[in-house]
Amino acid sequence: MQLLLVEDDDRIAGPLMEGLNRYGFAVDHVKSGASALTACTADLILLDLGLPDMDGIDVCRALRIRSAVPIIMITARGEETDRVVGLEVGADDYLSKPFGVRELVARIRAVTRRTHPDRHAPPHTGTTAGLPLQRTQLPQERGVQQLGPLTVNRRTRGVTLDGRPLTLTPKEFDLLAQLASDPGAVHSRQQILDTVWDPNYFGPTRTLDVHVSALRRKLGDPAWIATVRGIGFRLTVPGDSAYA
Repeated sequence: MQLLLVEDDDRIAGPLMEGLNRYGFAVDHVKSGASALTACTADLILLDLGLPDMDGIDVCRALRIRSAVPIIMITARGEETDRVVGLEVGADDYLSKPFGVRELVARIRAVTRRTHPDRHAPPHTGTTAGLPLQRTQLPQERGVQQLGPLTVNRRTRGVTLDGRPLTLTPKEFDLLAQLASDPGAVHSRQQILDTVWDPNYFGPTRTLDVHVSALRRKLGDPAWIATVRGIGFRLTVPGDSAYA
């Protein structure tokens, strides 16, 4: 799914794009209202209201005149009147800063369900009104993953090891699913915190080490999760050279 992010602050746009990329979205980024109005067609637009050249409300109004593309407004403005005006000029949803990537992804999915229910039909090729019908699956929708004796089922949030079910807390499952999304690859501490917690998490990073330790104990072998000093962690399958 192709997104267009209209945001002039790189400190917000950079982490947001990185987080959305990890959920399987392709993201184009522009920094002004004028650029948004001339950008290539996207499946959904994330529109900041506080742009340097024009008000996001005016950008939304202009976009809506020419296109039915779904629009989610993202802004630091928290007044009810701003939300009402944004929705009245054609925005499909409104998200106030600060917010986490997972909340934004949930909003994107909800808006897509409302505006393009065909995207939730079985994937196939072809286009409708210039929009691709191929649906991009999010990591948690990809079903069952087998890693040696370890099975991770994202649909049921269930995990088995050698056929034995493991009892994991929600955060432990999310941590395991994140590492399993690219087994063998190094996941930085910040990437894990952004995904398993959220980009606005400002608590102690020690909580990540605590969860890693707990997960290692439940997996029964610390070799499942390797520490890469100064960077982060990676999932390995003990005894399997393909993941070493």
